[in-house]
Amino acid sequence: MARKRKRKSRRRQEGRKILALVPQYNIESGEYKPVTAARKYISAKGIAPPALVVVRRNEHTTDRYFWAEKGLFGAQYVEENHFLFPSLRVVQPEEEQVAVASSRA
Repeated sequence: MARKRKRKSRRRQEGRKILALVPQYNIESGEYKPVTAARKYISAKGIAPPALVVVRRNEHTTDRYFWAEKGLFGAQYVEENHFLFPSLRVVQPEEEQVAVASSRA
């Protein structure tokens, strides 16, 4: 029996393209939980938003977090709701900004 392919959300794909343009930091979680490790790394390095922090939990699992002015968010949430984050509007590719501006007119 043929398996049904999972539908990819267009909104999430857009968000993923935008997040690809944001600076990315890869870290190990060590003895901390992934969110705590990400917060400690951000405060230690003085990272300015927007940034994507990829925390490696173990050899199989990684967690992705987005550092914004409003705080630390799960990257999947940000991909789906990228329009809620003003810092990502600055990062958007030029052709998308033009398309958004023309659709509002």
